[in-house]
Amino acid sequence: MLPMNVLFVPDHDRDSDRAAMIAAAIACIEAFTERFNARDLAGMDAHLHFPHAILSAETMVIWEAPNQVPLDFFDAMVRDSGWDRTVYLDRQAVLVSPRKVHLRVSYTRNRADGSVISQHNNLWIVTLEGGRWGIKARSY
Repeated sequence: MLPMNVLFVPDHDRDSDRAAMIAAAIACIEAFTERFNARDLAGMDAHLHFPHAILSAETMVIWEAPNQVPLDFFDAMVRDSGWDRTVYLDRQAVLVSPRKVHLRVSYTRNRADGSVISQHNNLWIVTLEGGRWGIKARSY
């Protein structure tokens, strides 16, 4: 078990570059979105860190390993809403600490004709683990 002070006072990297960390975190979510729009489940998983937490309303879901998204996920999105692609409008860093960036992510779900189905504002947490940036948690 970790000492409590480790939870509230992260180990600071003296060489951390805030702008580079933000750019790396944004590049990670953009790569995830590219795979999402390509309907590539394995490619999406490659941009996540596990365990991966999703807080949807008040419900917390933890994915311990890859392959948690149902194989018919995109078929259902298309069938139920006409979804064709997700377009990110804005990605703003709201908290940057060593090896972790919290981003407010604003995006739309769009149909093939470009019309907007819905707009969302979420919090995504991107972490540097094992030398790789990945999405660790999302709040919807």
